[in-house]
Amino acid sequence: MAVNKTSFCTSLDLIPSHKQRSFPAFVIYDPDHRYTFAPTFLSTDNSTESGLCAILFHFIYCLMFVFSINMSSSNLPATTESLDLASEAKNRPEAITILYRILDNPASSSEALRVKEQAIAKLSELLREENRGEDLRGLLTTLRPFFSLIPKAKTAKIVRGIIDSVAKIPNTTDLQISLCKEMVEWTRSEKRTFLRQRVEARLAALLMDSKEYSEALTLLSGLVKEVRRLDDKLLLVDIDLLESKLHFSLRNLPKAKAALTAARTAANAIYVPPAQQGTIDLQSGILHAEEKDYKTGYSYFFEAFEAFNALDDPRAVYSLKYMLLCKIMVNQADDVAGIISSKALKFLGPELDAMKAVADAYSKRSLKLFETALQDFKAQLDEDPIVHRHLSSLYDTLLEQNLCRLIEPFSRVEIGHIASLIELPIDHVEKKLSQMILDKKFAGTLDQGVGCLIIFDDPKTDAIFPATLETIQNMGKVVDSLFVRSAKIMA
Repeated sequence: MAVNKTSFCTSLDLIPSHKQRSFPAFVIYDPDHRYTFAPTFLSTDNSTESGLCAILFHFIYCLMFVFSINMSSSNLPATTESLDLASEAKNRPEAITILYRILDNPASSSEALRVKEQAIAKLSELLREENRGEDLRGLLTTLRPFFSLIPKAKTAKIVRGIIDSVAKIPNTTDLQISLCKEMVEWTRSEKRTFLRQRVEARLAALLMDSKEYSEALTLLSGLVKEVRRLDDKLLLVDIDLLESKLHFSLRNLPKAKAALTAARTAANAIYVPPAQQGTIDLQSGILHAEEKDYKTGYSYFFEAFEAFNALDDPRAVYSLKYMLLCKIMVNQADDVAGIISSKALKFLGPELDAMKAVADAYSKRSLKLFETALQDFKAQLDEDPIVHRHLSSLYDTLLEQNLCRLIEPFSRVEIGHIASLIELPIDHVEKKLSQMILDKKFAGTLDQGVGCLIIFDDPKTDAIFPATLETIQNMGKVVDSLFVRSAKIMA
């Protein structure tokens, strides 16, 4: 980086009453605190000339020290040898310092620019490993003059690479949002439309993850129109997919399906990378599962799993997790263990253990095991919005089936007895029974005074009413036919 200005401070203490005089040494101040030079005191005899000579020698020593500082903090030539020097550094901070010195070199030849690009890539990686997100942000600001020397395509690659490096650092969502907003402003001022559109798409995704849906939707609405006008199919697929996810998060299923259809239409016109195709299949599976079409959703999740698995993408485990969810929802929970043993040995972990526990509880029709699974794997089940939504429906269905089976032999039974049989809290059971009565799942009433459930016999349908309706319909047909005949006679 730039050489720090070094200032000197001297003072001379000449007090004739002392036999020994003390002369403070030159003190070097470094604002960045890279170097330290502790001040020492020189002792001289009564001769002022000797003291001045000692100060002179000390001044020369200080000049040598300053020269060494300037030499150590000067720019390094932008050559492959300098890159090798960074690779051979003893630790990361030393390598980072060397790479910064390479970037400070003002050389702008083609070879120097190529070396600097490599230095930027290495520096971004090292700063990411050190979790220095703010330094990566500062690096983007520092490199703006350098971007004017290289093609716009390379600039876009470097900017997106640094933003990706920041994204790999944990708990940097706010930093990423502010960084993307800064880069959007810079790209507008520099009229770099291609880069701005991609940074805005990234910003919209970050806003959606932060649950700032209105701001993300506003940003996407203008971006979609602009990209469609430019007919950038690849970027349009990304934006349509993002819009589909955003509408799904807002529970607007028709618009989510429309955006996904637009993404598929754009993808059919170009070559789509496998990762992006896997993302399309994953979103398709989610939307079909939301419509209770679990068999079609399973096939899409399977395609997404195959694509992500081939790329070693971490999203493969989530695709497999949703595959198992679809199997459970179509009453094929017994197939879960077989799928895990045949396809998922390398993905074994809490995600699959959670689905296996749910499948086991559903196979045994045990609400207690079901609730135990929800408590033991809360992060994998409750905190996943897709799984949580379907498991809530599955839990309600399983609870209703168990309650209907338990109350079937009774005409009058205590609610506490049912709660003890099903191993759930009394208030929970009472609330569910009242809901089932209102939904007409069975005929009955709750006597809360004595805490009992009274079940009525299913009312038998009297056959006279359907027969009466049929007779009236036949009479109506006769009257209509007579009216037609009379009309013909009168004519």
